[in-house]
Amino acid sequence: MAQVIDIESVPLIERQHVREGIFRSRRLLTGKPGTPGNFSLQLGSVPTYYSPRHRHNFDQVRFQLEGDFDFAADGVMKPGSIAYFPEGTHYGPQTCASHSLTLVLQFGGASGSGYIFAEQYEKAAAELAKSGTFAKGVYTRLKADGGKINKDAYEAVWEQVNGRPLVYPGERYLRPVFMDPEKFDWIPVARQPGVSRKLMGEFSERGTRIAFYRLDAGAALPLDENSIYFVVKGSGAVDGRTFGRQATIQLDTGERVTVTASELTELLHLGLPHFS
Repeated sequence: MAQVIDIESVPLIERQHVREGIFRSRRLLTGKPGTPGNFSLQLGSVPTYYSPRHRHNFDQVRFQLEGDFDFAADGVMKPGSIAYFPEGTHYGPQTCASHSLTLVLQFGGASGSGYIFAEQYEKAAAELAKSGTFAKGVYTRLKADGGKINKDAYEAVWEQVNGRPLVYPGERYLRPVFMDPEKFDWIPVARQPGVSRKLMGEFSERGTRIAFYRLDAGAALPLDENSIYFVVKGSGAVDGRTFGRQATIQLDTGERVTVTASELTELLHLGLPHFS
């Protein structure tokens, strides 16, 4: 059965992290640890934040809800914008000088490198802090001869978890993909009265998909399996369970449900990559 998560049922917690600044979030969903398709979905509230230019061995999608988030030469994310950050691709530096609210999906990318889960991350960061320091998104450890070893903070954490050097996937995309949904047109969905869609794109050979759906009051939409839906505005019901603004609906592979809107409703669809 699909999960339906009310935003108010998830506490806002200040999270440990290895970058600079303060990070508070609601941890909405997590995937299956140890699988290539593991993921984490958080609604992050950031008063201030900084990370240096870096890259990851996992994919990210960011949907900006409030405030601005600056990614230097890559662009500035403003309310309503969405971006895809591919594994292996450098981005940033990343700064936020005032309030920002962002939906952040981090998930195993096409290479199959996977995504480490929160408990692993937090435990490894605490272990590393005993023998070094985290500052401005960099981990520094003193060598026996008095020299220093500097490493990207997340890379240091990943290597602590896995016990081997992190090898980054090749750059499928040379830059992150920043998108302005306002510039896309709503296209009616065939055989779905009262439903229209804005397709932002499909990415990589694993078929990661980003789209928005708009449902008129009373309209119904069958949801895709292996997907996450975030309610941008409006309300409705799925499988007899009601939902409102900023609720999250998640379907595993093989699950099928239909959502019915009780008023004009917009959904963000995040179609997760498919691994055989």
